[in-house]
Amino acid sequence: MALERLDRMNDDRERGRMSRRLFEDDSEATRVANLGEMQEQIATRSRRDRPCLLILAGSNVGERYRIDDGQEIIIGRTSGVTIRLNDDGVSRRHARLFCANEHEVVIEDLQSSNGTLVNNQPITQVLLRDGDKIRIGATTVLMFTYHDQVEELFQESMYDRSIRDELTKAFNRRFFLERLESEIAYARRHSTPLAILLFDIDHFKRINDTFGHPTGDVVLARISKLAGGTVRTEDVFARYGGEEFIVLCRGVPLESAGILAERIRMIIEASAFEHEGQRIPVTISVGVSAFPTTPAETGLELIGAADEALYEAKRTGRNRVLLKQGSAAQEH
Repeated sequence: MALERLDRMNDDRERGRMSRRLFEDDSEATRVANLGEMQEQIATRSRRDRPCLLILAGSNVGERYRIDDGQEIIIGRTSGVTIRLNDDGVSRRHARLFCANEHEVVIEDLQSSNGTLVNNQPITQVLLRDGDKIRIGATTVLMFTYHDQVEELFQESMYDRSIRDELTKAFNRRFFLERLESEIAYARRHSTPLAILLFDIDHFKRINDTFGHPTGDVVLARISKLAGGTVRTEDVFARYGGEEFIVLCRGVPLESAGILAERIRMIIEASAFEHEGQRIPVTISVGVSAFPTTPAETGLELIGAADEALYEAKRTGRNRVLLKQGSAAQEH
């Protein structure tokens, strides 16, 4: 009897051990299955299937262009192209990119004067691979790559934050000055007009002192929205500093720039600015300069000329537009 009980105890213990092993094996199998499923989900979520171009060097550095299925991207220096470059050696229609198959992108040189190089090799037409470097013109280098959705949104966000003023969402001063130098070089090389509108808010210190700095910030953001919504898509509108804003207009002569400046002035004057039910009178003064009517060798000289016209506009009564023509500032 004692031996039978001992045998039964040993059998129970063995069955327990086997049961635990089976349970552990099942748990391990479940863990492996879950891990495999998780890896598959991660791979699916991070699939890099969004072809795009990043500009690594040149006048448009930092810009990113997504290439969608069925889309054709033309690179060149003339109006109407997808990516317009201000770069010596870039032809009017220099190269094109298109999707050959799903997510596969081909670049083709459009018989450009100076050729298109991929990884330092001249090409006629070639299928691009992730990480390929494309050189076009004297200074422009682009990189072809694939992004997933998370990477794409992150890069868009980081790039936007690096070139925008946080309060007003206008471009920042650094971005504006970088664009200005390339634009003035292009204007001088091709004898095309280039205009600057420089304006600031009349009596802005009084607004801050009377209603407080938070209200002053609201006024700045509202003016940025009004003025930014008035200029063309191709214009560069930026916060130049404090209550000063600036606009860069390619291909716009002095008189036409004066018309745009007057339109912005009138829109802001007619807009309602209020603080706790009390109306705040807000106006701007604008100085305008434009190459070649305004003599300028550099972009900073063109800004300086607009600044002189702005100073004269404020000195002679504010809420007005003055054009810098030669050495004189004339009312529009």
